[in-house]
Amino acid sequence: MTDWTETYRPSTLSAVRGNDKARDALAEWGQTWDDHREAAVIHGSPGVGKTSAAHALAADMGWETVELNASDQRTADVIERFAGRASKNATLAGSTGADDTGGRQLVILDEADNIHGNYDRGGASAVTRVVKDADQPIVLIANDYYEMSRGLRNACQEIEFRDVSARSIVPVLRDICRREEIDFEADALDRIAEVNDGDLRSAVNDLQAAAEATHRLTVDDVVTSDRDRSLDVFPFLDAVLKEESAEEAVQSAYRVDETPDDLTKWVAENAPKVYDGAELARAYDHLANADRWLGRVRATQEYGYWRYATDALAGGVAAARDGSKGGWTRFARPQFWPSSDATADEVVRAIAERGGFSIATARREVLPFLAAMTHHCNPREVTVAMAAYYDLDEAAVSFVTGSGETTNKVESIVADAEELRESAMVEESGAFGGRSTLDEKRGDAVAADGESENADGDGSENDADPDTEADEDNNQAGLSDFM
Repeated sequence: MTDWTETYRPSTLSAVRGNDKARDALAEWGQTWDDHREAAVIHGSPGVGKTSAAHALAADMGWETVELNASDQRTADVIERFAGRASKNATLAGSTGADDTGGRQLVILDEADNIHGNYDRGGASAVTRVVKDADQPIVLIANDYYEMSRGLRNACQEIEFRDVSARSIVPVLRDICRREEIDFEADALDRIAEVNDGDLRSAVNDLQAAAEATHRLTVDDVVTSDRDRSLDVFPFLDAVLKEESAEEAVQSAYRVDETPDDLTKWVAENAPKVYDGAELARAYDHLANADRWLGRVRATQEYGYWRYATDALAGGVAAARDGSKGGWTRFARPQFWPSSDATADEVVRAIAERGGFSIATARREVLPFLAAMTHHCNPREVTVAMAAYYDLDEAAVSFVTGSGETTNKVESIVADAEELRESAMVEESGAFGGRSTLDEKRGDAVAADGESENADGDGSENDADPDTEADEDNNQAGLSDFM
């Protein structure tokens, strides 16, 4: 089944619902672009139609579109190469003339509020330069207007999309039902609109879920759907890993109030507690497929792909099981699940700032890598070096490694990391870059434990082999060497 949010995306600005004032301002901005040549920033909550409005404007104006994602096109040189080139490109028809509004390109830059200056190696200033020098109209899309830099905000015309009221959502749902030939009770649509007050996209998704198996939608269907969505994640894990068929598992996934991204983490963490051998291998194949779909969502912001990820993480994993399983299982939270959103944000920001990464890259790529490398604070020296490099406290080390925050192990690692940072400052070599400091710390560990580990983690003894020790130094000189 196709995603209704895509099927019924408005193709003209007149079809955009719930934000008449913003819609009219966007239309005026487009019609007068030759006079002011400013970029526009459309901001508001997720699901209110910002990106759809930009595409609808392009359709009304006869403009081609070039869509980029700011969170993936982060560094200054990449932004200037792609967004800058797009903003100055001739269109496919070969026209860049200011007198031909039908021959222009509309550059749509999504997630413009996810560019954070130094963390993105000049990305914010690069976008500002592109916006000021553009020969084509540019629309920036943002959820949080004030997360954008002041310079970028000042270079754009602001257009705010407000949450869509339930009263404005109902006509959209009614129109979709008529086009899908679904009979409906008015109260059923009212209920969906009320539950999703403000988020039109979510309301359409809920309508599709409720109407998927019926040609007459009643308020009981909607109430049941709303109640079922509150299914707890632990019964969901029982359903997928032990009890339900692939089809039933997919329906259970839609009833859990978690994103497919989070559900994938839950299933991946707990599958080994129930599956083994060939079952587990098949389950992880399906989880890998789900992760590929989630990667496509992150790259394109097309949330319709969530459906395929859900099919894989729930239906695929359930299908990998050889029959049903009984008994009780102590399911665990995902290993890298943030115990504190504030701690998670602090860690991600520290990684981004220290390593020169984007916030998104630090969260999705670097943090899982660090967590795998330092799981339960092993190897200890690498964990100390990581804590020193990013200046992490006990809560942050606990978050990354999965160890208890108040354990002696974590506290001693943070203390050693502080000592390592102080030594590095004295030597002016950097906590991770100074091999002499790390060598001293490693020598202390060897003297105390009577052994050292190879860089590949095989645990073999190499004290008497200077070549092996030299290789270890080269490989463990610091995380900064491979970031």
